[in-house]
Amino acid sequence: MYLHTYSLKCLVLIMDSNAATEVGEMDMISNLHESILGHMLSFLPTIEAIRTNVLSKSWIDVWKSIKCLKFDDSLLIHGKKMQKEEFVCFVNTVLFHFANSTIQGFSLCLTCYNYDSPQVRAWISSVLERGVQKLNIQYADKVLLSSNSLFSCISLVELVLQMRCTLNVPISACLPNLQSLHISGVRLVSDSCTCSNDISLSFPVLKVFEARGCEWSTMQDISIQAPLLERLSIKNSLSNEACKSAIKVFSTCLTDFSYEGDLEQEIILFDPSSIRSASIVIVIDEDRMDRIKKLVFQARKLLGQIHQVEQLKLLFYKVLINAKGIFNHLPAFGRLTNLQLNEVTGEALLHFLHNSPFLDTLVLLNGVCDLNKDVLAAASVPLCFLSSFRVFQFNGFNVKEHELCLVKFVLANAAILERVTICTAFWLRYSDIDMGKVKGQILSLPKYSRSCMIKFCDVNGS
Repeated sequence: MYLHTYSLKCLVLIMDSNAATEVGEMDMISNLHESILGHMLSFLPTIEAIRTNVLSKSWIDVWKSIKCLKFDDSLLIHGKKMQKEEFVCFVNTVLFHFANSTIQGFSLCLTCYNYDSPQVRAWISSVLERGVQKLNIQYADKVLLSSNSLFSCISLVELVLQMRCTLNVPISACLPNLQSLHISGVRLVSDSCTCSNDISLSFPVLKVFEARGCEWSTMQDISIQAPLLERLSIKNSLSNEACKSAIKVFSTCLTDFSYEGDLEQEIILFDPSSIRSASIVIVIDEDRMDRIKKLVFQARKLLGQIHQVEQLKLLFYKVLINAKGIFNHLPAFGRLTNLQLNEVTGEALLHFLHNSPFLDTLVLLNGVCDLNKDVLAAASVPLCFLSSFRVFQFNGFNVKEHELCLVKFVLANAAILERVTICTAFWLRYSDIDMGKVKGQILSLPKYSRSCMIKFCDVNGS
């Protein structure tokens, strides 16, 4: 957004300077050094940067000094998109012109047409040979990328690949300047046919790594050496086959971790003690219940690795009905202050409360199920209720007896509770249940904390 705004300002200044020339005033913009003008034009789509050559004679060659190329086949020129052949010709012409120049940034967004895979691969390979620092590729069709050109491009600082490409990963590689890596839809396969050694990828200064919908199809484990990595996000597509490889992450600076998938592939975090915020979303297909034991094992291991987090979002979909054992051996979350859960059983909730002595905020995103009111009545009071628990948000409230029992348990035992928010399930607005009576019943429940405020809202927050 910032770059786009800056680009518009550049255009306004340029056009204003051109108008100033027509009335005999000083043309301050055109008097700037060509390198500065080229830098300004680099924020524009390349086709727009080139079109500035019509402003005046002094602007004819300014575009040739730009360092960042941006191509988008959906861009409208005079209200129309380029035809596929025109766009291909345009990209080839520009790249040919910059054949002997360093390209600092290259963005290629292909959303309107299907292109020949060799053509797209040639564009990318050509740029990788020019010392590119920022590379952003968006393409929905399949492409086979050259691992040699990509993993030997030591100038890369930012890499974004949003494309259905197959990438052969070498057994060992290092990108010494890469700081930000975002891959989406990429299928990673191994160059090596042996399974004896890990694939080792070294990123000495990498700080952000995000992988969405990728297939990790290597037989070997993938070892990511990124000592300065701060944010790691892995969101995998559901796999159809059992995965034997693991992703190993070596970082001592990791503070933000998120995972979404079926845990078919093991995630191993070395030295996860610095992680402060974690989001875990686990989904399993209904036709893969034969692998539920492995999922339970992997989920326990993953939770054990992140037990020192301060904020945790833990979401399960189609899992807990068949995998209740996940919470039988929860680790102690000694630093946890903020917890969000969905599809949680009453037993699991009590485990979390008893294992989180400093919990401040609890959010139930979709109510609670299988809560035995007799078990709740006999349950000991969690330590956090006496010392730290201040905020309770109950979403998806269905006015079930066991849910009312949970609200009663919290109100009666949380000593310093400040706020309770109850958001009713959407279907209740169409039911015959007297919500006024229900609210009155809850408001009349005994409260340990005299300062506790109770708020009611529907699914829209009103």
